[in-house]
Amino acid sequence: MKPGDHPDFFGLAAPEGRSRESSIRLDADGRFWHEGHPVEHAGLAAALHTWIRRHPDDGRYILSNGYDWTYFTVDDAPYFVRQLRIEPERILLVLSDTTEEAWQPETTRIGEGGALSTTVKRGAPGGPYEAKFTRHAQSSLAPVLVEVDGRAAVRVGARAITLGPGV
Repeated sequence: MKPGDHPDFFGLAAPEGRSRESSIRLDADGRFWHEGHPVEHAGLAAALHTWIRRHPDDGRYILSNGYDWTYFTVDDAPYFVRQLRIEPERILLVLSDTTEEAWQPETTRIGEGGALSTTVKRGAPGGPYEAKFTRHAQSSLAPVLVEVDGRAAVRVGARAITLGPGV
């Protein structure tokens, strides 16, 4: 059993001489920064994406590996859609933490600069969460994009689902 599985884990004080606050930041493009410098180590950056959670008491974003946790800053969305798998009756999202889930296009919003964001991880602790489409993922929608009554939509099987309103 990891310490993170204990019910009091998130209420424990920081180790002596330390703080639960950090200078770690996730920018709007899905890149982690620490003390003003980008996290260059690919393995560490990948691990950080898998440690994203919400603190169960205050809802703030934290990084937790099950042995310790810290607050961090999220500039835009905590997760990113990195790839799509277009299947005949559904579209799967491949997220920045390497998990996959079926896309629900009706939860998608068109934001600043035409960037798409959608709701993911409904059943995860602290969920649901926002996920922003990377440029690559968004351009991968081209084969299924259609227009319905002047609005952007995607064709999934026999259905055309309009994307939600702008944010």
